[in-house]
Amino acid sequence: MENNIYRLLTQVREKTPLVQNITNFVVMNNTANALLALGASPIMVHAQEEIDEVLGFCNALVINIGTLSQVWADSMLHAAKLANKIGNPWILDPVGAGISSLRNETLKQLLELRPTVIRGNASEIIALQNFNSTGGKGVDSTESSSTALDAGIHINKTYGSIVCISGELDFIISNDEISEIANGHIMMTKVTGLGCTATAITGAFLGLNNDPYQEAVAGIGITSLAGELASNLSKGPGSLQLHLYDSLYNLSKEQISENLKLKRYANPS
Repeated sequence: MENNIYRLLTQVREKTPLVQNITNFVVMNNTANALLALGASPIMVHAQEEIDEVLGFCNALVINIGTLSQVWADSMLHAAKLANKIGNPWILDPVGAGISSLRNETLKQLLELRPTVIRGNASEIIALQNFNSTGGKGVDSTESSSTALDAGIHINKTYGSIVCISGELDFIISNDEISEIANGHIMMTKVTGLGCTATAITGAFLGLNNDPYQEAVAGIGITSLAGELASNLSKGPGSLQLHLYDSLYNLSKEQISENLKLKRYANPS
């Protein structure tokens, strides 16, 4: 599997997939720089009037509801419908699921459009199951990723979406398989938007438009591993973000094969 992840990373670097991001104000710069460091190409288009023209020449769509408004919600729904129509993969980041009625109603509509991939923290994934607050601290999780496994399996079964749960352990859930990734570092929780970065990077891999489950595993694995490698060079959160971009840019086959902690097992559902 590690060799396959490096193969997919090489393809991203060679093909530079164009990723449309309808994302939040907090992370636009972070995620754009991470995509560039990875080897992909970001475009940040939010206006509904542009979506029909722009999405047609993009390879994947990222929808992140972090700083939601009704205008943006309308653009997100329009873009998701168009992505389905033209066959583009898309990934949903349900930031802050459960904390407001606008957020919940938007997410219900987006889920009905069957995202290719859903990526969130444990509290967000649990909230998607019933749209109630799960005790998350704003947009941060207060749950461990393993406690959200049952919710992730339920969401996968209900909507057919690949579900990625980020945390101390990362889980990627398909209909018949679960991958567990044990990379990353606690310091990553002190840099805003690294979960959103994982979503954007996964979107870049989805832009290869081949096997979405393998691409989701690659996206989550690469982000967590790059964060771990960056933490080894960092004195704190500020330098971690700097080193994260460098780690993404320089990530090698040897680093992946020697450091990626990946397990795979059958989905018990």
